[in-house]
Amino acid sequence: MVQFDEKLYFYLLGIIPVIILLFLLLQVWKRAKQREFANSEMLKRLAPNKSSFKSWLKLVFFLAGLGFLTLALVNPKIGTKLETVKREGVDIVFAVDVSKSMLAEDIAPNRLEKAKRLVSEIINQLASDRIGIIAYAGQAFPQLPITTDYGAAKMFLQSMNTEMLSSQGTAIDAAIDLATTYFDDQDQTNRVLFIVSDGEDHSEGSTLTSVERALDNGIKIFTIGVGKSKGAPIPIKRNGVVQSLKKNSEGEVVISKLNEQVLVDIADLGEGKYINGSNTDDAVDFIKEELNQMDKKEFEAKQFAEYKDQFQWFLGIGLLFLFLDIFLLDRKTRWLKKLNLFNEHDNE
Repeated sequence: MVQFDEKLYFYLLGIIPVIILLFLLLQVWKRAKQREFANSEMLKRLAPNKSSFKSWLKLVFFLAGLGFLTLALVNPKIGTKLETVKREGVDIVFAVDVSKSMLAEDIAPNRLEKAKRLVSEIINQLASDRIGIIAYAGQAFPQLPITTDYGAAKMFLQSMNTEMLSSQGTAIDAAIDLATTYFDDQDQTNRVLFIVSDGEDHSEGSTLTSVERALDNGIKIFTIGVGKSKGAPIPIKRNGVVQSLKKNSEGEVVISKLNEQVLVDIADLGEGKYINGSNTDDAVDFIKEELNQMDKKEFEAKQFAEYKDQFQWFLGIGLLFLFLDIFLLDRKTRWLKKLNLFNEHDNE
């Protein structure tokens, strides 16, 4: 298990492409000035020991040194001791709607991105609860099983998109049925399912039956609505540019609306509550309060208890590369000149 102390320093790696670009511009400028001064044959006679590749090698050494020093500042740590600890919490499953209607932009930047942000912010408020993630559209797909690894949960969450499921539509019943298989502890009564959706449901009445089955399994269902009741068209984009708007079989532009009534009915039957997700802070605070009021279940979880700093390795390698860059001359090395690897004096 690896963790980073100061992830902010990763932004320093953005300097590398800038340096490469400046170096290329400098090489173009130097060659242009050299051609104004003399032709290539004359330049070879004036500077016979000038290496044509040493400057590139120095650049590689410098960038490698900069990269390793950046990693040293980030200070990677490796977990060295895994232990089992007792934790108390609630088992939570997030079922996130990834149907095409979630691309509607009646809530910025669109419904799906808003849903992902909501779930991410909820995870940030958790302390020792276990979480799982389900993606659903026309069918449900297990995205992440029950875990205490919040970092992995956020990574899987951010990778979710409307193209991940080939079956389109919105089958909330399939998401609920799949969620019931996530809770494998028969004694665990603190089970919560959050359905994050715009309320569109093509389950043809079977959703409420699935809610009743979930309730029989001790699962409390909360629903979070994303979108606006007035609705918005569904853009069809290519490379981030809107190409057209989704239309129905009659050629009319489809307006997708937030169906709060469906979500309210599910939450009422599931003994949970409906939350409007328009205001992220308000929604997260409400959910945090609801979870805090629930009884906690004790369970065992494995986690790394000891981490060792690894920055010294990156610091040493980085300084070595910078040392090589400083003492590497632009002149041809005698043994390298004899090898003539780069055909630098074939015409001499």
